Amino acid sequence: MSRRLPRRALPLCVLLTGVLTGGLIRATSAAHAHADPSRPRAADRPPAALLQQSASARLKADGSLSDVVGLSATDIWAVGQEDVWEAWQNRSVITHWDGSAWTEFDIRNDASGAGHLRSVAAPSPREIWAVGDGHDGLPYVVRGDGSAFDRVSVPEFGSRDWLGGVAAVPGRTVTVGSRGGKPLIATGTSAGWTVTEGENDGTLYGVALTRKGDAGWAVGDDGGRPVIMRFDGDTWDPVTAPSIDGGFLRDVAVDGPKKAVAVGGVYHDGGKITPLVLTWNGKRWSRASVPTRYAELYGVTGDGKGHFWASGYDPEHAGQAYLLRGGPTGGWRVVRGKPSTAPRTMRLQAVTHVGDLTLAVGHVVDADERYTDVVERFQPGTPKTVTATPGPESSPPAQR
Repeated sequence: MSRRLPRRALPLCVLLTGVLTGGLIRATSAAHAHADPSRPRAADRPPAALLQQSASARLKADGSLSDVVGLSATDIWAVGQEDVWEAWQNRSVITHWDGSAWTEFDIRNDASGAGHLRSVAAPSPREIWAVGDGHDGLPYVVRGDGSAFDRVSVPEFGSRDWLGGVAAVPGRTVTVGSRGGKPLIATGTSAGWTVTEGENDGTLYGVALTRKGDAGWAVGDDGGRPVIMRFDGDTWDPVTAPSIDGGFLRDVAVDGPKKAVAVGGVYHDGGKITPLVLTWNGKRWSRASVPTRYAELYGVTGDGKGHFWASGYDPEHAGQAYLLRGGPTGGWRVVRGKPSTAPRTMRLQAVTHVGDLTLAVGHVVDADERYTDVVERFQPGTPKTVTATPGPESSPPAQR
């Protein structure tokens, strides 16, 4: 899955068109998130109160989290990078939340090392996949069993290939990206890896499979309009997407054969970007109405019951967490975090939902353009007394 960072955030070679080991999560004082007023059906309305906590996985200097996947509220994996400004020396991050602490994992037996890890998938507690960049100039694929991680050799990949997203079910792993400017889809099974190349120009950033792995979607853009490819259990083929000039897609979530959501944005003159949400009803993709004028969406997840959450960035409330919540009838509402008292920009690159917990990850950039990773938690509930400790807003700036 892809995550777009601000233009000045990274050198072009690591730009996303897009924990401290054992460190305890530090929550700021609990705050209520709020939803922008609208009048969807009652069943689609978010809980009257969402308890929000803002925290950090405590990455090292200039750290950012790019993706997150949850198996339960006490089994959550996130990936990203540290030293985001160092084009050829940035370091990969794989970190795990067990309900009380974030623990960072190294990648064994690989002297070259991984740079930016963009996407993570976990079909089971003993099978975790991540993809991104290798410092040897090749795409990077890593597999873990929950206790250790190793690089996976994929001979089919070359120096022209770029990986942006990964999805997996037991027995099947799919990673997407681009090869020489055309869409690339690589599928790994017990028989090895096979690669599908698109005929037209484009890059794929997000991919999702059904629970059985017998269908799926991959999304991206061709530099001017959205691109969508569909898996029918056998092959990946392009499908008709709404023709939206300037449109791009960055992630997709699937909830069975008749329900999927893809998110991204639409470029406009003057650098403005409006949020883009496309929904699949089993027959066609269509554009959904979104209650935000300007915003970018990077990640989307579902709960398997027809509800979806999308994460991103709202320039009109740059310092606050920004998510959209959609119900079974298709209405979308904005959920925001606590306002910031310090100049900063928060981008939530990805989101996962397990049980009643919605957890989004990304980064905060301060006035000096220093990065701090951020973890935003939203759960139904009422405020409780919380001992305030430094969160991303008040923590010491990362050393560069």
